[in-house]
Amino acid sequence: MRILLVKPKPRLKTILKLQPIVLHEPLELGYVAAAVPPGHEVRVMDLRLSRWPDRQFARAVRNYQPDIVGLSGYTHESGKVKELARLVRGMRPAARVVVGGHHATVLPEDYNLDCFDAIVRGEGCAPFRAIVEATASHLGLGGIENVMVPGPGFSAEEAARMPRYPDLATVPRPRRDLWDPRPYQCIWPVEQHPAGKTIFPEIALVRTSFGCLLKCSFCMVPMISGRRHMTRDPEQVADEIAALKQEHVYFCDDETFLNEAHARRLAEAIRERGIRKHYFAWARSTTVNRRPELFRRWREVGLDAVFLGFEAIRDADLEKVEKHSTVADNEKAHSTLREMGIAVHAGFMVNASFTREDFASLQAYLLKMPPAQITCTVYTPSPGSAAWREERTRYTCHAFDLHDCMHPLTPTTLPLRQFFAEFAKLSAIGSQRNPLRTSRARFPVREIFRILLATGAYARVLRRAWRDY
Repeated sequence: MRILLVKPKPRLKTILKLQPIVLHEPLELGYVAAAVPPGHEVRVMDLRLSRWPDRQFARAVRNYQPDIVGLSGYTHESGKVKELARLVRGMRPAARVVVGGHHATVLPEDYNLDCFDAIVRGEGCAPFRAIVEATASHLGLGGIENVMVPGPGFSAEEAARMPRYPDLATVPRPRRDLWDPRPYQCIWPVEQHPAGKTIFPEIALVRTSFGCLLKCSFCMVPMISGRRHMTRDPEQVADEIAALKQEHVYFCDDETFLNEAHARRLAEAIRERGIRKHYFAWARSTTVNRRPELFRRWREVGLDAVFLGFEAIRDADLEKVEKHSTVADNEKAHSTLREMGIAVHAGFMVNASFTREDFASLQAYLLKMPPAQITCTVYTPSPGSAAWREERTRYTCHAFDLHDCMHPLTPTTLPLRQFFAEFAKLSAIGSQRNPLRTSRARFPVREIFRILLATGAYARVLRRAWRDY
């Protein structure tokens, strides 16, 4: 059979204008492709790379004539996923259309439509393999674990239950041979940038673990993982890293260092193989403060930067979202990492209730921070999270397109136009505090123009984001 796996192109410019700064490879499709049994032809289509995605997708369906089309997407991409599914249904009615990803996992009822043949929830490898085998044998799709079939038999009770994730040892190594790695780059934060080197290296995504033990109210990960933290065999992860062509590795875990023993063994496996690459990972401030020696060891094997979720500048606000950390914890972790030569990517959340004074306080805090790659998002609880269940009754806009963490969904204190004007100022301040600027790093001239064009375009998009409503 012919199988086409597709990643959609989002609608909103708040996402699209980030692509010149950061674009990750479609790793989820690589995992699903690796699960396809031998004897079938698989293609991966990343529509984010296309200027005319709808036209290119229609051409692919017409020319390739797929027997199965697999679509994946986050909540803000769900509208586009439905459009693509309807297009397939109209052009090739006999093809089976399968949807998976985060939105399908937490809100499968939104895909209970006749343009879909199956909704895959949770880890997609084993379910998709079973779907391929059933399709090849001309069998129905009912009864496959973690797969829901749209139609009269769709169970709301089953949709409300989260799928249980399998042992990560059963998940295959992703197929990266199905895409050109060159377009997938991101601005790489470091404390001291090597003179003349690119700041936009090609990057590979690598997963070492899944899940989280904590329960931040705005995050869906504790819910879909059952508050478990599952890890992959460090030896297998190290072998995967060693085989990569890319020199820069972005760990796409929910928290890479939560299992300290596992993180330590992985660092040792990398050291034993003599792998010399650069790494970016996510961590909690409390983990850094509790085990600084773990991060020193990782710095020795190539850890360049760590994402820390600062979230807020007041302890009371951190307590509201059950972050289980304080502003002092964040500041201490920031200082500790910088002393080791590890750059910090600091993430903050802006609430719809922000006043001018709240924005001014956050802006002043960012200006006084030690150098960091700073990003600010709008507090938008993930669908399925505890805060989402509480807040969705107050949403003034129910369009899933706006679930991009850049658009407030509850009423704002400031008029929307003023809200986004203040929000855009945060982005400008964040670019000023980047270590690449504060350390006066020297990098290729063409990349200076790339940064100026990208950040300028993004700032304009943020200021005009009120029009998206």
